[in-house]
Amino acid sequence: MDVGTGRADHGTPPHLRRRREQNMTTIAWIGLGHMGAPMTAHLIAAGHTVRGVDPNPDAAAAAAAHGVEVVASIAEAVTGADAVVTSLPKPEHVRAVFGGPDGVFAHATADMLLLDTSTVDVETSRWCHDEAAARGLAFVDSPISGGTAGAEAGTLTFMLGGQPDAVERAAALVDPMAGNVIRCGGDGTGIAAKLANNLILLINVMAMSEGAQLAEQLGLDPKVFWDVASVSSGSSWALKTWYPVPGVVDTAASNRNFDATFSVGLAHKDGGLAVAAGETTGIHLPAGTLAVAQLQQLVDEGLADKDCTLVARFNTPDGTLRGYEPALDTAHV
Repeated sequence: MDVGTGRADHGTPPHLRRRREQNMTTIAWIGLGHMGAPMTAHLIAAGHTVRGVDPNPDAAAAAAAHGVEVVASIAEAVTGADAVVTSLPKPEHVRAVFGGPDGVFAHATADMLLLDTSTVDVETSRWCHDEAAARGLAFVDSPISGGTAGAEAGTLTFMLGGQPDAVERAAALVDPMAGNVIRCGGDGTGIAAKLANNLILLINVMAMSEGAQLAEQLGLDPKVFWDVASVSSGSSWALKTWYPVPGVVDTAASNRNFDATFSVGLAHKDGGLAVAAGETTGIHLPAGTLAVAQLQQLVDEGLADKDCTLVARFNTPDGTLRGYEPALDTAHV
């Protein structure tokens, strides 16, 4: 990372960046789920000690298998750590983990660095910053982009918001997990960037789904159309990574009965937070509102755990979708 410009250091090979001396040695990690588990693996590989906690015993066991020291409580994880990182599903979980009677704030000390990689609302992020500052603690909102594939590959994009000294410390800490580290500005700017980015993603998913189904109904071979769109004006990260037709893109959930890469439930949550931010700021978001409404329909049908690209089902003439077999989904057997 070029510290002066805030740009990702693309010129340094990843294996050399990961060998840079780190200031932090013991990290408390709260939330060892689909993102937290592979992220902690990269920190351990970089030489850190990670003490983790998660209420899900399966998640805790999986993290322990790659070297996380699983402990029973937030207090045990935080006490004596150099940094605390949270990776949690919803804003209410973040508030409870940080502000609860046995939470992070109750056990953190002034020398610790606190980071939240969760996707939360702007108000929760500001609350974390304000509560940390009132206690003399350094907090950085540190949301991520790249999904489970990026977490496993160590190529996530980190969007950091906070006071300059804390952001610099956070940038060094997250380096082993990152392909890009972007300093977004002051308190709350990381989460602002994340919400706006995810809004674009969900609109792109909706647009990609419509275009893919139109091309198929017009008789185009899906791979041929993808070859066209991926190098033309219709291209997007979603199209290149999550194309909702099986047999075209290896990383797409459409090849695996739409098992989640980015679940409907989480996408609906993130999109809802972005739309709510638009309402607060007076920004009109008609496309984002429609994207959230489609995800809400899938949630209402009991499909919150499927992949968000299942919205392509709404674009077919009869509501069926090639690549999706409800009978294979245990929730519908």
